[in-house]
Amino acid sequence: MAKVSAVEKNNRRRKMASQYGAKRAALKAIVMDRSKPMEERFKATLKLAELPRNSAKVRVRNRCEVSGRPRAYYRKLKMSRIALRELGSLGRIPGVVKSSW
Repeated sequence: MAKVSAVEKNNRRRKMASQYGAKRAALKAIVMDRSKPMEERFKATLKLAELPRNSAKVRVRNRCEVSGRPRAYYRKLKMSRIALRELGSLGRIPGVVKSSW
């Protein structure tokens, strides 16, 4: 089980990324637009730098919803390989059967 503080920090980052997402996208569009004057693009860059770092979507870490584990994460199932194996062995995931030979 992951530390509760790490999971909560990631949840705060996820919330902040959704909160500032539109503003960041608008500023990045201005920065990337080569047809705009250089001064306007530079001001947009400074405004983008003033936003909180945790508001960037890149800083959100994919974590298992069952255990909070950050590695070996299956995006489709939103869980780690270890949690998948445990729940699959217990028969709690439909369509997953423990293999034996």
